[in-house]
Amino acid sequence: MSQTTKHEPRGSQQTKKATASGWIGSVLEYYDFFIYATAASLIFPQIFFPSTDPKTAIVASLATYGVGYVARPIGAFFLGHWGDTKGRKQVLIICMFLMGFSTMAVGLLPTYDQIGLWAPALLVILRLIQGFAVAGEISGASSMILEHAPFGRRGYYSSFTLQGVQAGQILAAAVFLPLAYYLPTEDFNTWGWRVPFLLSFIVIIVGFIIRREVEETPAFAEENSQHEAPKAPIVEAFTNSWKDMLRVVCMALMNVIPVVTTIFGAAYAVQASYGIGFSKDVYLWIPVLGNCLAVIVIPYVGNLSDKIGRRPPIIIGALGAGLLSFAYLYAISIHNVPLAICMSLLMWGVVYQGYNATFPSFYPELFPTRSRVSAMAISQNVGTLITALLPALFATVAPPGAVDIPMTIGSITLAVTAIAALAALSARETNRIYMNDLGNPNAVPVEKAEYNRIRLEAIESAKSK
Repeated sequence: MSQTTKHEPRGSQQTKKATASGWIGSVLEYYDFFIYATAASLIFPQIFFPSTDPKTAIVASLATYGVGYVARPIGAFFLGHWGDTKGRKQVLIICMFLMGFSTMAVGLLPTYDQIGLWAPALLVILRLIQGFAVAGEISGASSMILEHAPFGRRGYYSSFTLQGVQAGQILAAAVFLPLAYYLPTEDFNTWGWRVPFLLSFIVIIVGFIIRREVEETPAFAEENSQHEAPKAPIVEAFTNSWKDMLRVVCMALMNVIPVVTTIFGAAYAVQASYGIGFSKDVYLWIPVLGNCLAVIVIPYVGNLSDKIGRRPPIIIGALGAGLLSFAYLYAISIHNVPLAICMSLLMWGVVYQGYNATFPSFYPELFPTRSRVSAMAISQNVGTLITALLPALFATVAPPGAVDIPMTIGSITLAVTAIAALAALSARETNRIYMNDLGNPNAVPVEKAEYNRIRLEAIESAKSK
């Protein structure tokens, strides 16, 4: 479909192909990222750190998970600049190669018993490369899909970026499930855990084949043709969009929910020193089922955000998920597997998706095309960096043997999600703003009746193709 109004860039929109590319790329890259997260909770404390002090090993292993987020702002500066000056397509291919090779390398690392302190040191280095690479994935994929999507449907199509992320997490846990279930503990601890990491060569092959087929977005191509692509998009972002960048930093604190669900929750439930006693293979089903539900929910929420706006789903999702974190941790504390699964489904699979499905359209819509990838990548990754330090904090303030862990961790979680909700409340609504007017605080939204007409035309056009 070709847009001819002065408010929309001219050019051919590869909506379905761009969406498929973003979805598949996110699946593959976040498979890599989350197999590390799973292993950091379930197996790394035993094989990469001294076994003489289990409490310290848990804290150190979860800290290496957080280290990946330390590299994210650095990667965001480099990859964001690349995406705004060289193109969305190029930056996504770079991210894919860096992530694939670093993840394979983790699967080849020797253990602490074999090389001592070199083992955790090399683990940290590879985690830094992972964090650097993933910094450009969501911002690049979201921007590409958004800029290929028709007006009135940007929320729906952009939500597939995060559906891919959830599917990647399902794949990560699903690969671990049969290994943890069928392999003897000794075999799993020596070689079984390496298999998911070595399978990452598929990322490099499949991801490149898919992403090379997508053309640059009409919005970016139009700027390039007019010689308007910025030489310093990061400077422009901080100069013109710093308020919205600060809002995104605060909204990105919502990453506390996956941290509680899949990182601290896993350690709390599985590690013997906490005394809960969930088996590895049983507990792995909790995030798997939650993510399966999220994959179903996300497109509906993305479509809803096109109808009612971006802010309401984010605000409701933030506060609701924060409140449900108490119930989820309580279910683990009383050794109730069915209740823990139900709370995970409700908190992670449904309520949190109000935020998760909406931010891939809301964040890039806050910024102009010239600096979109840079502004989103930097601000989002700074926010996620802050929350990625929380697993080690959680393990410190609520270590094995601590009293009332659900109340302690739940209170911190709710406070963080409240900050995200307030940031969304302070932002302007963007769903009815034309593409070329995005990033302009004074842009006038399309009248609701006219917007609904255009949106319905876009839906009918998609059905006819």
